[in-house]
Amino acid sequence: MKKILPILLFVICLGFPALAQAPGSSVSWTVEARQLEADMYELVFTGKAAEGWHTYGTGSEYSAPYLTVEKLGDCTLEGSLYDISTPEVKDGDPVFGGSFKLGQKVIATGPAPSVGGYLSYIACTDGACTPPQDWEFDLPLSDAPSHSSSIGDPASESSSKGSIWALILEAILWGFAMLLTPCVFPMVPMTVSFFMKGSGSAAAGRFKAFMYGLFIVLLYTVPISVIILITRIVGGDAVTADIFNWLSTHWLPNLIFFVVFMVFAASFFGAFEIVLPSSLVNKSDKNSEKGGLAGIFFMALTLVLVSFSCTGPIVGSVLIRSTSGEFWAPMVTMLAFSVAFALPFTVLALFPSLLKKLKGKSGSWLNSVKVVLGFIEVALGFKFLSVADQTYHWGLLDREVYLAIWIVVFSLLGLYLLGKIKFPHDDPEQKPLGVFRLTLVIAVFSFVVYMIPGMWGAPLKALSGYLPPIETQDFVVWNHADGAAPASQPARRTGAKYDLKMPLGLDGYFTLEEGLEASREQGKPLFVDITGHGCVNCREMESRVWSDPQVLQKLRDEFVIVALYTDDKTKLDKQDWVTMDNGRVLKDLGRVNSYLVRERFGVNAQPNYALLDSEGNLLVPIRGYNLDIDAFLSFLQSGIDAYNAK
Repeated sequence: MKKILPILLFVICLGFPALAQAPGSSVSWTVEARQLEADMYELVFTGKAAEGWHTYGTGSEYSAPYLTVEKLGDCTLEGSLYDISTPEVKDGDPVFGGSFKLGQKVIATGPAPSVGGYLSYIACTDGACTPPQDWEFDLPLSDAPSHSSSIGDPASESSSKGSIWALILEAILWGFAMLLTPCVFPMVPMTVSFFMKGSGSAAAGRFKAFMYGLFIVLLYTVPISVIILITRIVGGDAVTADIFNWLSTHWLPNLIFFVVFMVFAASFFGAFEIVLPSSLVNKSDKNSEKGGLAGIFFMALTLVLVSFSCTGPIVGSVLIRSTSGEFWAPMVTMLAFSVAFALPFTVLALFPSLLKKLKGKSGSWLNSVKVVLGFIEVALGFKFLSVADQTYHWGLLDREVYLAIWIVVFSLLGLYLLGKIKFPHDDPEQKPLGVFRLTLVIAVFSFVVYMIPGMWGAPLKALSGYLPPIETQDFVVWNHADGAAPASQPARRTGAKYDLKMPLGLDGYFTLEEGLEASREQGKPLFVDITGHGCVNCREMESRVWSDPQVLQKLRDEFVIVALYTDDKTKLDKQDWVTMDNGRVLKDLGRVNSYLVRERFGVNAQPNYALLDSEGNLLVPIRGYNLDIDAFLSFLQSGIDAYNAK
């Protein structure tokens, strides 16, 4: 076993670059204003690319920098962003390395002109590019040319310190928030039950709980640090980004996780006890404070792997934002995230060890806790089966089937809490219903009542991350917003080559080529949805943002939509296969789309949204997961405006 652990850690290390996506851009920026004429000013953006990195000029077809202005005080923009420095042309693209300048002209219309917003750009090194990065600025023009602002300048020590502390705080908040996501929360009852079965002294219980938390931190931080070191040395080509996509969407690991959850649930119900062979138990007890930690390590590893489809996009975003020319920042940020993420599970692991002190005088309440956890395990375990079902189009768990299972499971849980159902290890004597148990009964049956309208197509937005997409519903009588067609009956079909389903009754395509062709024919911008069947944040965006009447209207009437599923297992026609530079042939839709979005858009997380013109040029910076409806509307409108301005 001691020989297996280092090998396993090494394998995990190799897979983790999917979290980091691409190395962050090493470009620092400053901006200053200079007065050209009485009412004419020029914003001068000075960029400095670190050694080995480059960015692109405004004439680039796919990677041009883009200026978004959020505040104009007593002034208007004149024209668009342009190159002041002369770029070097490589492979037909204008490229900047070292120090360079970009310009934007502004006309003053009042006594106190000022401009605020952000500059979006893409930076690349050999073998890797970042997603679009945003550099914010806020600049009064009345003081030109003396005033300048700088963010990311190494000479500004206080700015640098403020930036890293802001990233650390954001990472900590995300770490705590992950506990409530659909991928992570199922591990709560499993953690409690696992440590309930432990043996030994209270001190041993505390030690094991601490080691559990430490293993979680190490499994996040060490691989990321190794990957950063490798990319620092060899340029980022060392490993593939497909490993964790396979892990989170392939039928085999998802079915394994589903079976594990069902086995644990059966054990909680009293069908059998999950125990190790006595020889191993004795050895583990004997060496509990020195070693015998393999089970705890694998429990931590299970948590990290199971939770990946929720934590991966967040971790990737945090890392991308933290690597602006810094070597230590992503490691410190990852450490902060993993500590915050591990802390609740460490407490949960510690709690059962404290409960064991009360076991002698606990009566039957401890068994009741296990049974309640068993019901929760059954409900949450179906999420893994649903991911495989959606990815491979098996049609086993349509939305109403999934809901029916949950309604039955939580109804039985309510009856158990009322004392109407008994399990083998329950106390046979009926006890009066206490206030706490009554509160749980009310909460459980309220949840059941909330779910019932979903059987007829109610959106159930609070559960959007857990449920299969609504377009899998076989029967829908619910009144959808803004006249949208029921999800099971799309209003019109494009005749897309690969006939998957779009959310919310929308119509669209599933390959970029078809979408671009339709965009040219219809004279509309292209909305590219970078998504996945196993992406819980994608379902939340569709249920809580896309379903807004204004958003839905814009998507339906003002865009051609293409959904690029990066985990779909549909086999492609031979003419659609893609051969990578290393000779590997990609033959299914998900792998081709995953490769396409990495190469073309520089992203490897879902959801992401790109707005393109009919030639495939990016109209505005790519947008990721954000539940702000007004901001999403502004994003769509900015794409429409940029398209119409061409």
